Amino acid sequence: MASEKPEGGEVPLLYSEGNVAGRVALEREVRGWSTTELAERVTRAGVKMNQTAVWRIENGSPRRRINLDEALAFSRVFELPLEELMSPPLEGLDVDSRRLVQEAVEAFYETRDARDRLHRAVVAVAGHIKAHPDSSRAIHEQCLRLMGDERDARVLSGDIEDGGHY
Repeated sequence: MASEKPEGGEVPLLYSEGNVAGRVALEREVRGWSTTELAERVTRAGVKMNQTAVWRIENGSPRRRINLDEALAFSRVFELPLEELMSPPLEGLDVDSRRLVQEAVEAFYETRDARDRLHRAVVAVAGHIKAHPDSSRAIHEQCLRLMGDERDARVLSGDIEDGGHY
């Protein structure tokens, strides 16, 4: 049987415990968490862990092994699919760029969720006006009062008249 190792070295593994350890350190640093804070988050996710364990996973020699429950807890805490947690970090992506991308991704999802909430609210108000047509003028005036900016109030009133935000 032919050897899977190239002469003079080991085959680099796409998924390995070392990758998870490296990703744990990177993801923790990107979020600005201490090893203590990460241990507390993992414990709250259902797997008891202390700061020393996190440090030994990231820096130990030999490195502390990671069991499946811990890997799943890290995946949950970092909100990453397990496969992503097991993959090596992308080359050329330092902690600062990861932090910036992380912030952009979080803002994207927050914005999407806010747009969805706005759409549901606008649809509800439009439905209320449809059921109670006499309330239309007062609702539009209330938008202006609450928003204080006539242009923004007109935009919201227009969305309400159209029956949705999208």
